[in-house]
Amino acid sequence: MAAHRILILGGTTEARQLAARLAGDPRYDATLSLAGRTAEPKAMPLPVRSGGFGGVDGLADYLKRENIDLLIDATHPFAIRISANAAEASARTGTPLFALRRPGWNEQPGDRWTRVPDLEAAVDALGAARRRIFLAIGRQEAHVFNRAPQHAYLVRSVDPVEPPLTVPQADYILSIGPFDEADERALLTEKRIDVVVTKNSGGEATYGKIAAARALGIEVIMVERRHPADVPAVATAEEALDRIAHLLSPAMKRGV
Repeated sequence: MAAHRILILGGTTEARQLAARLAGDPRYDATLSLAGRTAEPKAMPLPVRSGGFGGVDGLADYLKRENIDLLIDATHPFAIRISANAAEASARTGTPLFALRRPGWNEQPGDRWTRVPDLEAAVDALGAARRRIFLAIGRQEAHVFNRAPQHAYLVRSVDPVEPPLTVPQADYILSIGPFDEADERALLTEKRIDVVVTKNSGGEATYGKIAAARALGIEVIMVERRHPADVPAVATAEEALDRIAHLLSPAMKRGV
């Protein structure tokens, strides 16, 4: 029997974990697709394609041309556009789809969260008075905060913010997690941060700043997630393996 062809839309720790578990399994012929936005991506245990598909039409064409049996959305929890494209391409082509997405963080006693729907709302939530802001949102949307030049910004990202912010005061840290609570507490204290702006990405690797802000009584502006409501999701690579086996079992393929 020919191996089932799987396309994983990746870029996350969970995608790498799933790729490692699928590698070498003769039942599956899996490819990992990366957006190509990270300058030096980590080595992967599966064949990798890099770059976008050209929107919904391009992704749907790829699914049909490559005879993909299963599409897995394991992109970043805030890759809203590609998740929406995956849902529509799945519907157009009849390709089964599920998401591998780690759960978001939950507010704990002592947290000072201000929940907002997007980064534009996060800018508004900073207020008019000058504050020292830690932006832990990645590099691609940092420019949104040019709209509030009265604040002083500390921006942390994996790759450089290009072009840099146009605000009068912005410092940059290039670093990749995980970040532990003690180091995050030291950073927030040293830089005299008043507000942390972050996305509710979930996971342990970047939770340190949330715990540190709680310990220091610092406000966190938390951008919440938005996902296609009709796409089923699992939280771990192990759960994904179970779902793959179920969806691609002979009985399911026969429609039994």
